[in-house]
Amino acid sequence: MGAKEKNLSLPWRVIVIILVILLGLMLSGWRIQFLSAAAETGSVYQERVVHSADGIGKFYMGREIAKVMGHTEALWLERLSRETTEQPQQVVDALDLKPTDVVADIGAGTGYFSFRISRLVSQGRVLAVDIQPEMLDIIEFLKQENNVTNVETILGSVTAPNLLDETVDLALMVDAYHEFEYPREMMEGIVRSLKPGGRVVLVEYRRENPLIPIKALHKMNQRQVRKEMKAVGLQWLETKHVLPQQHLMVFEKMNSRQL
Repeated sequence: MGAKEKNLSLPWRVIVIILVILLGLMLSGWRIQFLSAAAETGSVYQERVVHSADGIGKFYMGREIAKVMGHTEALWLERLSRETTEQPQQVVDALDLKPTDVVADIGAGTGYFSFRISRLVSQGRVLAVDIQPEMLDIIEFLKQENNVTNVETILGSVTAPNLLDETVDLALMVDAYHEFEYPREMMEGIVRSLKPGGRVVLVEYRRENPLIPIKALHKMNQRQVRKEMKAVGLQWLETKHVLPQQHLMVFEKMNSRQL
């Protein structure tokens, strides 16, 4: 009886052993995939197999990077409801611009903010930066239609804004930073483009408030933003509480003595 039980149990043992080996190979493969991805992007970033459907699976300083809104959704950027939910005029007024300022609108999209800002910098200019040529084509069309001469389009890349060093007074990012595929490299490029004392303004939906009807990865909390900006040499100046659902955070380029 005992021998018979032993013989019957043998196939099950073989199956278990095979399953354990297969599981080990799978886990090993995942580990190799993770390590190779980490090596490819450097120690600054991590890539994970398990991640949010709204993200790209890439993490920076503990935050998953959100998917980019494509040019096919350009009409969403021009929706009438932005006037009430985002109050763009409050954003522009809070920038405290001078007529001679050079402003970089990073992730400019359709130029929703670029054209509003251009009216206030009559002796300066707006650099509308985007990584999607289709978005820049829209801005160029609107420039011609409205006879705007102080907005310049610049095609950036996922790693660089392609701005000249120390030429920008203020860099603005409205609901764009959380989608940067390479936030460290992009921000380092933006910081280099700032003049001494230049400012960075980020507008992001408040992640601290779960009732704001925006996907979680498309919102950011102040603590995370301040941590990421400090890593590239930006000093937090203030957060202006003028918007109903978004943070408006102001940073300044730190000099060598402050670093």
